[in-house]
Amino acid sequence: MLKPIRSVGVVGYGAYVPRYRLPAIEVAQVWSNGQSPLPIEEKAVPGLDEDTATMSIEAARNALARAGIDPTLIRAVWVGSESHPYAVKPTATIVAEAIGAVPFTQAADWEFACKAGTEAIQAAIGLVGSGMADYALSIGTDAAQGRPGDALEYTAGAGGAAFVIGPAEESLAVFEGSVSYVTDTPDFWRRSCARYPSHGQRFTGQPAYFHHIISAARQLLAELDLKPGDFRYAVFHQPNAKFPRRVARMLGFRPEQIEAGLLVDHIGNAYAGSSLLGLAAVLDEAKPGDRILLVSFGSGAGSDALSLVVTEHIEERRDRAPLTREYIARRQAIDYATYARFRGKLLTR
Repeated sequence: MLKPIRSVGVVGYGAYVPRYRLPAIEVAQVWSNGQSPLPIEEKAVPGLDEDTATMSIEAARNALARAGIDPTLIRAVWVGSESHPYAVKPTATIVAEAIGAVPFTQAADWEFACKAGTEAIQAAIGLVGSGMADYALSIGTDAAQGRPGDALEYTAGAGGAAFVIGPAEESLAVFEGSVSYVTDTPDFWRRSCARYPSHGQRFTGQPAYFHHIISAARQLLAELDLKPGDFRYAVFHQPNAKFPRRVARMLGFRPEQIEAGLLVDHIGNAYAGSSLLGLAAVLDEAKPGDRILLVSFGSGAGSDALSLVVTEHIEERRDRAPLTREYIARRQAIDYATYARFRGKLLTR
């Protein structure tokens, strides 16, 4: 189990979800005459002026508002994503500049498919826990891509969440420990210069998603000597609406333990921000003393499992920034043609 010498936690958190929504039926009508089963209700789509950098900035500003700290005290800005706007140029420097954390800070982009955001959190826990820094900012955000007509096009949404990691005594939720579980399981990939990712169809399920999440979660529970009943909330990576519900049952969690963080029906799979948006939604309603299990999944493949306990600071900081479900409620439906224009799927030259 990964646990720092110095106890650390979440000092501030923030979410962001774009306004535009593409109903899944719009995709089905274009590619299957409306006959395909719909894995979710709708997904969030970035506007023409939005990308991973802009969404990260919005989420980071919300996290800083809740943390109430001077951004120049942040010693690392880390952005996890699989849709960075540049192949060579960090998203993290754009975010650090926009929030006022420059110039004396570390900045880097993280990649491990959908668990890039939790990787950045674990690294921040280590940085702050070692005493090298008092605060670090970890972000998971994606403007996800999907090949036209592919199953991913139904679910690959957009959004993200940011977390200021700092000393436990200032935190609104404290980390109890974490576990990472990885194998070389090629369920999902995108080669250099390829525009859209490829995936192993049903192979992405049992040997990838379920095996890694269950292995990481069970190991963490065993090392902390905890049971599913010891948690008020559980948040699992959300590639669709069925997988997180199924993995919760397999691990022994009740439906009511996962519903608060289950957002995929309304925003799709925000990839690196998927499980982190769920955590933000849970923190929006959690009470002091509540224990939260967070388990991410990244194709390729791996999972990070983290346990947090909410503190009394949550009550005073929650209302300093918009709640996650306020972003979800602020929606504007679009048709497939508008979505194709927004996402650059119509090539005119």
